[in-house]
Amino acid sequence: MSDIHTKKLLILYILDILQKYTDEEHRLSQKEIQDILKKEYEMPVDRKAIKRNLLNLIEYGSSIEYREVSRKEIFRKKSVVSDEDSLDLEDKGIQEDDLLWTDFYLKQKFTNEELRLLIDSLLFSKHIPYSQAKKLITKLESLSNIYFKSCSQYIYPLPVERTDNKQVFYNIAILDDAIRKKKKVLFEYAEYHTDKKMHLKKREDGSVREYIITPYQMAVQEGKYYLICNYDKYDDISNYRVDRIRNIQILEEKGKPFETLKWSGHQPMNLNEYMKEHVYMYSSENVFVKFRIVKAMISDVIDLFGKGVNFSEETDTHVSVSVHVNERAAEQFAKNYAPDVVILQPKRLRDKLRDDLKKAWEAYED
Repeated sequence: MSDIHTKKLLILYILDILQKYTDEEHRLSQKEIQDILKKEYEMPVDRKAIKRNLLNLIEYGSSIEYREVSRKEIFRKKSVVSDEDSLDLEDKGIQEDDLLWTDFYLKQKFTNEELRLLIDSLLFSKHIPYSQAKKLITKLESLSNIYFKSCSQYIYPLPVERTDNKQVFYNIAILDDAIRKKKKVLFEYAEYHTDKKMHLKKREDGSVREYIITPYQMAVQEGKYYLICNYDKYDDISNYRVDRIRNIQILEEKGKPFETLKWSGHQPMNLNEYMKEHVYMYSSENVFVKFRIVKAMISDVIDLFGKGVNFSEETDTHVSVSVHVNERAAEQFAKNYAPDVVILQPKRLRDKLRDDLKKAWEAYED
């Protein structure tokens, strides 16, 4: 290997060592870096080359931290520090005998806690296929050091029941492109049958049903990726599971502006507001709903609907909740938590829920 090639590799190897072996709690001296270069990279180098490359990395903007130690202080404490840990600081007007630079570490792009959060999101996201989730987790792990990898075993295993649509990322890429270009897309949509396999939805005549839609946004809800869009035949908003989309393609036709749709209020789409109002991703009208709940449900209400809810009529055991929300979502919420949640308004929704629960009761009677 030529000297020029070796010099180019050296700075990369030193950066790789700092990436792999260091963080704020695990630091390396220049001597330790020198030992790793010799042992793992079969590259014996002198001290001057290491300190020169460390200075170059810092100058080039690498997030390398270090500790300055006074040689006199070390001697006072009777500590032994090798001369190999000193850096030439003459250009700073500081004599080499005065300071030592040691305890180098690379500030990682992500903290271990941030990486765990990202990995957890992958682990419990059912819309990402197992094989792709594993590859992404490996890439995320590579952004940290060996100390993170040693504890990541406690995060596994991956959930078993996951999407088997390996083209989910392709779907996302196509939809993202269509949203950016404001174009319509065409796709087929799949659903489970009793054989536990996905089948394309069909019309009554047996032909595969095609969907032409205008995409607006994509969002994750309850571990599933949803497309928020307009189905071309109607003037409202629909939601589709991205992992169930098949054979997608962008059309040349321009999409419908969101502001022209029913329930849009002639305003551009506000994704945050939309997600607050569509907690179960149902497609129906948004209405003001008033619930009566047991007070033990307050945390669940705020988790689900956010802090924009209004509380009133509080007693020792119950409180009323008012919220602007998707009508079907409100109905589902009340069904899920009955009898701890009771709809007070609107009356038609209260009456519908009462009738549905009555039918459910009758279905269980022998």
